[in-house]
Amino acid sequence: MENRTPPFYFNLTMFVNIRHYRLVAFTFCVLLYSFIVSANLLLILVITQHRALHQPMYMFIALLSLNSLYGSTGFFPRFLMDLLADVHLIPYPACFIQIYVIYTYSCNDLTILSVMAYDRYVAVCHPLHYYRKITPKTVVVLSVLAWIFPALLVASVISASAQLSLCGNEIQKIFCANWNVIKLSCVSIDVINILGMIVTITTIFFPLSYVVYSYLRIFLVCWKQTAEFKGKVLQTCLPHLVSFIVHCVTGFCDIALSRFQLEEKNPLAAVILSLEFVVIPPVLNPLVYALNLPDIRRHVFGLLQGSKR
Repeated sequence: MENRTPPFYFNLTMFVNIRHYRLVAFTFCVLLYSFIVSANLLLILVITQHRALHQPMYMFIALLSLNSLYGSTGFFPRFLMDLLADVHLIPYPACFIQIYVIYTYSCNDLTILSVMAYDRYVAVCHPLHYYRKITPKTVVVLSVLAWIFPALLVASVISASAQLSLCGNEIQKIFCANWNVIKLSCVSIDVINILGMIVTITTIFFPLSYVVYSYLRIFLVCWKQTAEFKGKVLQTCLPHLVSFIVHCVTGFCDIALSRFQLEEKNPLAAVILSLEFVVIPPVLNPLVYALNLPDIRRHVFGLLQGSKR
């Protein structure tokens, strides 16, 4: 088949399905984005300002909020512009930048959640060695690795996708997605499929497996302990488990949407599902941690009450 040169623009075709609701959708999404930015910034501010919260668990929560800001900022400004536009063309380089930001955001969430699982595992299963194993240096190293490792792997896949010869420019999505671009290829995608599988295993299944393993060990330790001990563990681990489950469910919905072509059967449902993993975790995470962890809740409410005076 004849190779084609890359298109100058991609056309995001799914916006046609929300054309009649775009003003309502725009208003709602502006409010949503404002909440995401405000809530996550508030959580980061509270954790960084109060010395009592300068502990590994809280620093990892701040890192999760920082990643939410990163992912949301990589998605919402462009999405809001597209909602008001009549033509939904995105330049070729901008499309791959959006893919990179959204994919690294998603992978970062999983690596950060796996680091948080390690922190909780050591705190519950090896409490006497916690401050020897989870030192400030360890926190910095794990935090850096949680960002750099996905960044390098995702970059390798996207750079390979960017070199493909494409036979079209229509992406059935409301944002750029790597699989949708790959489907436009005029040439064999076997190498990219193998590379993508490797990246998926290392950035998704390994972290998922480790989180599950950590909580199985925590569950076994708690099984033989008192009700008071179980209550304390549940209080610190439940928000992390909720974040983990939410990320898994929303990520699965996006993968299922890409593979099973739901947009052809139910376009509106496809739009909603495609928004889930870039909207729900950044909205839910600050609420889960601020409302369920007493130390954070006390400082957040104190800061909000102080700002009203």
